[in-house]
Amino acid sequence: MTSQARTRALQPADYLKKILTARVYDVASESALEPARALGRRLHNTVLLKREDQQSVRSFKLRGAYNKMVQLSPEQLKKGVICASAGNHAQGVALSAHKLGARAVIVMPTTTPQLKVDAVRSLGGEVVLFGDSYSDAYTHAAALEKKQGLTFVHPFDDPDVIAGQGTVAMEMLRQHQGPLHAVFVAIGGGGLISGVANYIKAVRPEIKVIGVQMNDSDAMMQSVAAEERVTLTDVGLFSDGTAVKLVGEETFRITRELVDEFMTVDTDAVCAAIKDVFVDTRSIVEPAGALAVAAIKQYVARHKTRGETYAAILCGANMNFDRLRFVAERAEVGEEREALFAVTIPEERGSLRRFCELIGTLPGGPRNVTEFNYRISDSAQAHVFVGLSTQGKGESTKITSNFTKHGFATLDLTHDELAKEHIRHMVGGHSKLAQDERLMRFVFPERPGALMKFLSLMRPGWNISLFHYRNQGADYGRILVGLQVPNADDKAFAKFLATLGYPHVEETANPVYRLFLQT
Repeated sequence: MTSQARTRALQPADYLKKILTARVYDVASESALEPARALGRRLHNTVLLKREDQQSVRSFKLRGAYNKMVQLSPEQLKKGVICASAGNHAQGVALSAHKLGARAVIVMPTTTPQLKVDAVRSLGGEVVLFGDSYSDAYTHAAALEKKQGLTFVHPFDDPDVIAGQGTVAMEMLRQHQGPLHAVFVAIGGGGLISGVANYIKAVRPEIKVIGVQMNDSDAMMQSVAAEERVTLTDVGLFSDGTAVKLVGEETFRITRELVDEFMTVDTDAVCAAIKDVFVDTRSIVEPAGALAVAAIKQYVARHKTRGETYAAILCGANMNFDRLRFVAERAEVGEEREALFAVTIPEERGSLRRFCELIGTLPGGPRNVTEFNYRISDSAQAHVFVGLSTQGKGESTKITSNFTKHGFATLDLTHDELAKEHIRHMVGGHSKLAQDERLMRFVFPERPGALMKFLSLMRPGWNISLFHYRNQGADYGRILVGLQVPNADDKAFAKFLATLGYPHVEETANPVYRLFLQT
């Protein structure tokens, strides 16, 4: 923090002047403020997206970093700068250092996505990986700062950095001069929201500023509630851009005074928000970049608003490609457009078909089966892991009641982390009951009635001993089925496959099957 901030607390008028004179446009561009039309229609409110994901480093962070560094003396720039960052600030510092001809040492947590590490190196930054969180990296960077005589560029707790980030709000209010009821801002250490709140409260104080944090990384919320900075013992790492154990002194002071409200969102809600942003923009933001959108949806649901205008800052888009698998898996559950259940079915002939027929007659119309996992394990009961499409929130409870009413004991797993993270992938294993089992891989068309056709063509004496299916978003489904078919029924089984007409491969001789599924 600068000596000026230590001797006298800067007021909104001071920050307004610093924001208006900030040097950011040597490296940053004025990002677009675009309507999220599809999301707005769904929410019956206007939703505006501030596209900081379109900056050259895919984040707003270059604004504050450059505004700080451009004001350093030639001597300081010659010695070089150092920072600690989970990735986006690091890229801002590296880019700014390259622009100013300075050396940049970047300390990043070991948990930082490789995409961000590679991006920093490509900009000429010297990367040092240390610790599991930003706070760990910060401690190490402070030690290197003294040892090597470098100048520390703080990612959030510096008035010049805060002023640079505040230019985001300056642009927003210039781009949209009509009614604006609230601006939603993700909070990590608090630099962005401090700059945004200072500008908005100085220029248009009637606009609400709402801070958003992950429910497992809410250091600012806890600090404001406790009226002092609180250090978290641990932080969730899904939203690595906001994974901060301790917020800044200056950002805490500003946020406590100027921010109107705080909200937390969970991982599933953020995954759903990433999908919402993609639908409207065809761009993929990182988890931190979607926090504000997730909060808008939650805010509208809570307050039942209609006809209002909200803005969300898409603060980053540095997403590892591999993480998309997880996001896609959880987005439907986050939107509650998929519900998950554990259903107990009698282990008797015709019970699976009866259950599938019940799915087709559920209140609200037929549901798509998004997942179906089963392995025979008991001679009396079958436990099935089922995913069903839904039209909105709260339907899983009603579906559970309906299944139970029709004789299928059901456990709602929609909000069960163990089920969503692990159990859905673990249904299977050896079974002594799976005699005469043939393992088949099928390609089913993704259309209503595909499974019922399969069940209706099966001989009554054959039994399904294993069934694994997960909707992958294609126009076909890949399904693994175990069928108990005696050798004497070889010809009948061949006829069944020919009549069914679904592409298939028999895997009974596959050594993987023998190792992990066959007794």
